[in-house]
Amino acid sequence: MYYITYYFLYALSLLPWRVLYFFSDVVYVFIYYVFGYRKKVVMGNLLIAFPEKTEAQRTRIGKDFYHNFLDTFIETLKFISISDKDFTKRINGNYEVLIDLFKSGQSIQIHTGHFFNWEYLNWAVAKYTPYTFLGVYAPIGNKVFNDIILKMRRRYNGVLLSAYDFNNSFRQYSKSPYILGLAADQAPHPTKGFWLPFFGKLAPFVTGPEKGAKINNTAIVMLHFYKVKRGYYQADFTLLTIDPASYQRGELTKIYVSFLEECIRKKPSNYLWSHRRWKHAYMDNYKRNLIA
Repeated sequence: MYYITYYFLYALSLLPWRVLYFFSDVVYVFIYYVFGYRKKVVMGNLLIAFPEKTEAQRTRIGKDFYHNFLDTFIETLKFISISDKDFTKRINGNYEVLIDLFKSGQSIQIHTGHFFNWEYLNWAVAKYTPYTFLGVYAPIGNKVFNDIILKMRRRYNGVLLSAYDFNNSFRQYSKSPYILGLAADQAPHPTKGFWLPFFGKLAPFVTGPEKGAKINNTAIVMLHFYKVKRGYYQADFTLLTIDPASYQRGELTKIYVSFLEECIRKKPSNYLWSHRRWKHAYMDNYKRNLIA
């Protein structure tokens, strides 16, 4: 079944970009207008984030989000067969920030958000830097599709670590220089996360990225990743610190949340609005994790 599915998808991926994007536009009509996939969640999130915008403006952001969301699937399909030459011309970045850190021997954590299209990032960091790139992923329930995605993501020798077994699998790579890519905007259990204002409303953020950087003494690099035009992306890396232990509890996460919000305001439709970022309400018993 794996090979049948793989070669079928491979054949589809050989279609020209313009044909695949046409399919994306057709599916958009059904997803947005017919089925309304998570539309209440998307528009509810946009209302929280941008109350100062008109309903028409938020609707425009929402529609652009759905186009970007669906293009991500199309581009991921294309990655099954894309040539190295074609991929290279579709992403630019200031990788010298990462390469300079490699000379010092220090490992790196990249802190970013769920910006489109994150699949480009998995390849780009592994391809253009001398580090071993470690990506964290959530396994897909369907084993055939999970194996196909893993095969695609490992093209440039990137290492994929399951979020469900991260601690055990990470150990074997922690003794040599690595880059660990983290989409640090995941919503944790409300009793376990740092609570910070995000677009003016309190939300919990995972503590792992901050704690991991301090334990392993990794440099922290912030990343804004965004679409320049359809199929073409830019990665802007910014070094935050080479001494994470010098920051107070919650301070690194606070800086990250501020950075994340700034990036979203610049490119509002480039963010994954379909997840419920404010699904937990703040309660007084979370106060010990409230970061002022």
